[in-house]
Amino acid sequence: MVRGKSAERMSMNRPDVVEALPRMVVDPPAVPASCRGRLVERARWQWHPADGGDPAAYAEQFLAEHGLHLHDLAHPAGHHHRHGVCGAALYVSAAAGALLAGGAPGAPNPTDLPEVAVVVYGHTETAPTRPDPPAPWWRGTWTESWSARQHAEAVTAVRDAIGRGEVYQVNLVGHASAPYTGDPVPALARLGRLPGARYGGVLTGPGWAIGCASPETLVEVRGGTLTTRPIKGTRAATTAGRADLLASAKERAEHIMIVDLERNDLARVARTGSVRVDELFAVRRWCDLWQAESTVRAEVADGLGLADLLRAVCPGGSVTGAPKLAALDHIAALEPVGRGAAMGALGWIGPDHIDLGLTIRTAAVDGTTVHVWAGGGITWDSDPAAEVAEAAAKTVPVRAALR
Repeated sequence: MVRGKSAERMSMNRPDVVEALPRMVVDPPAVPASCRGRLVERARWQWHPADGGDPAAYAEQFLAEHGLHLHDLAHPAGHHHRHGVCGAALYVSAAAGALLAGGAPGAPNPTDLPEVAVVVYGHTETAPTRPDPPAPWWRGTWTESWSARQHAEAVTAVRDAIGRGEVYQVNLVGHASAPYTGDPVPALARLGRLPGARYGGVLTGPGWAIGCASPETLVEVRGGTLTTRPIKGTRAATTAGRADLLASAKERAEHIMIVDLERNDLARVARTGSVRVDELFAVRRWCDLWQAESTVRAEVADGLGLADLLRAVCPGGSVTGAPKLAALDHIAALEPVGRGAAMGALGWIGPDHIDLGLTIRTAAVDGTTVHVWAGGGITWDSDPAAEVAEAAAKTVPVRAALR
C-alpha cells in the first residue's frame, strides 16, 4: 500500500465512497473513445508536498494496486479490467514536475489543487447523469498577476541571463484570476472543446476542477514507442502569419533548441540509439493561431516504469527552457505566481498505453476563483513587447470559453 499521509488521502476515497458521489458526465483528456461519456470514478489518490515521499513512485504503486501495472512499459500488461477498471487520469502540476526533475518549484501556487492526482475509472454501459441541473455560472473581472511592463521587464531579465551565458532559453508564464459563482464544469467543458485541443477535457476533484484545451503531447507510450510533440512558435492564423512563422529564424532557432532538449529527455529512458525526429517545424492550427510542432520518437528501454518516465519528461521542455534546471531557477526568480495546473501533465493511463498532454491552454478552479495562465519562450532575439503580445493572444480563446 502507498504509505504516509498520502495513504490517508487514498483511504478516504475507497471505491464504495467514491461510488456514492453524484455522477457527472465529465471526461478527462485523452480518454479512449470506447469509454467517453461513460466513466465512473472508482478510486482516487492525491498528493501535496506536505505529504512527503516520492509522488511518482506513489502514483505508480497506487495504479498497480488497482490493476494498472506500469513497472515495465516496454512490455505492457495488456487489456484487463480488474473490478471494472478501464484506466485512470493522471495529473502532475508544474511544481511537482520541477520537484521530480530536481529543480526549483517556483512561487507558491495560487490554487487549492493537489500537486499530483490519480483517478481510477470504470465505465458503465449507459452515460451517467447529473441528479440536478447545474447552478448558473458567473465569472467576474480578471486580475492579472503582473502588468505588461512587469512582463516585459522579466523578458529583458531573461535576455540578460542569456547574455551572461546562464541559459539559452527560458519560458515565462503569466497568470490571471477571477471570482466565480455557480457550477464551473460547463465552462471548463467549453474550453475543452476548442478547435485543435488534442487534449481537451475536464478533470474534477473535491473542491477543484481543471479544464484543458491543450494541443501538445508531453509524452505518449504506445506499442513500445515513446512520442513527444513539442510546440514552440506562434503566429496569428492568417496567410501572412503562417508565412512569417515559417520564415522566422528566431522562431526556428527557439524551436530547435526545445527539440534537442526533448531528444535528450527521451534518450534518458529510451533504447540506446533509437531517438529520432520524425517531423520538424510542422505548422498546425489551434483556434486562431498557427503553431510550430515537431514529432520526436524513441523506443522504450526494457524495465522502464511510469515513475522513471515522469522524472525524465516532467516538466515539459517547451514550457521550461534550456538547460532545464537552469531555466527553472530563473522561472522561480521571475514569475510572481505559481503555475498551478498549467505547464504540467494531464492525460490518460490505460493498461496498454499512456497519453499525457502538456497543460498549456488550461484553466483551473477552486472554491471561489478561476485561474488561467499563458506565456512563451524567451531567447536572445526576443522583443519584450512582442512576447507580451504573444502571451495575450494565447489566452484570448481560453478566457472567451470561460465567459
